[in-house]
Amino acid sequence: MKARRGIYAAAVSPFDAAGRLNTAALISYCQHLLTEGGCDGVAPTGTTGEGTSISMADRLALPAAFAQAGIATDRVIFGTGAPAAGDCLALTQAACEAGFTNVLVLPPYYYKSPSDAGVFAYYAHLINGIGRDDLRVYLYHFPQMSAVPLSVDLVLRLKTEFGPIIAGLKDSSGDFAQSAAFMDATGGVEHDFDVFPSSEAMLWDGLAKGSAGIISGSTNAFGALAQAALQAPEGDARDAAMARVKAARSAAGKYPLMAAMKQAEAWRSNDDAWTRMAPPLVPLTDAQKTALRADLDAFRA
Repeated sequence: MKARRGIYAAAVSPFDAAGRLNTAALISYCQHLLTEGGCDGVAPTGTTGEGTSISMADRLALPAAFAQAGIATDRVIFGTGAPAAGDCLALTQAACEAGFTNVLVLPPYYYKSPSDAGVFAYYAHLINGIGRDDLRVYLYHFPQMSAVPLSVDLVLRLKTEFGPIIAGLKDSSGDFAQSAAFMDATGGVEHDFDVFPSSEAMLWDGLAKGSAGIISGSTNAFGALAQAALQAPEGDARDAAMARVKAARSAAGKYPLMAAMKQAEAWRSNDDAWTRMAPPLVPLTDAQKTALRADLDAFRA
């Protein structure tokens, strides 16, 4: 089943004292995000979830644990990208075998400036290797991190070749014009291609253009605000809700996002283990924590 549309959190990942993924804590956290956290879906093991810093063993075991916990398969898009095509295939296979056929896939991000033909070959290898008609791949455009942008022409070629298997795209460029270009070229939701910008500040601009919602790192803390804006009736109520969303997103942008979202969860859950980061990332400084606390308190007032 294709992932539902709406507000997604790019879920942060908890680590134990040995630096391994705390799977039970992640599942509990995602259940929170899907209820009182205000989110329609979660995207674990992506960039905000430090997915590339999690061991293959832990990533491979995660989808089965989500299935055992009873989390609905249409509310999860697992990040399965990897520089090695074989690792991406194995991670995607593990997700599919657990019933989670919606996956978010970075292009191969070690070799820089690959040709469109080379990136096409990577995705084709994945899709042909999985060999399932129910696979749904969400392309992941994040050139600031991957240094491998996805061109509009490549997206169209993949969509033409593989049809509904190429289900959509997460655009983490931060440039709404880029998101709009993907929507214009593919037809967006009207043609069943689900583009998700990466900022809740773009929520209603994106929906008006043909997006499927948003997948954001800051909705770890502000998912309920984004959901309120999504549900608000057009007019003054929506404008006020979006002003609050944009202010929250701007506040989150003052800090290293992953560390800030983990600190927010540490406070919510009263569990400082959430502040652990996978090297080379580090927790917030004391000064940053003090400032973040003040910002979060302001949005809860």
